[in-house]
Amino acid sequence: MTEKVLFTGKTHNKSGREGFARSSDGKLEIQLPQPHPAAENLFGAAWSACYMGAIEAAAAQRHIKLPEATEVDAEIDLNADNGSYFLRARLNVRVPGIDPAVARELLDAAHLICPYSKATHGNIDVTTNLV
Repeated sequence: MTEKVLFTGKTHNKSGREGFARSSDGKLEIQLPQPHPAAENLFGAAWSACYMGAIEAAAAQRHIKLPEATEVDAEIDLNADNGSYFLRARLNVRVPGIDPAVARELLDAAHLICPYSKATHGNIDVTTNLV
């Protein structure tokens, strides 16, 4: 197997009242004064963007043209139980104009393609809803 790095994301984070996160390429710069639930929002944004690309890849593999109106809404819950923290996620996906059975196949295939889905598999509860 020949591994090839396709991209390396680099960010710098600072905590406290003047907290922020900034990417080395300047594409991301966000103020993050503490406490702030930005980690869940950023994780949801990153995962849903990656998952959208995985749906597109799954559709391309099957020669299916996706509508431009395809959307993914991510909901990431931060939970606590006896002093232990954990995440739970819901990915709500709209694929208008595609047969629901075919759309479900694409969503399931996307979890096998998306690196975020692979990283979370078996680690957090994930529900994928076709809406």
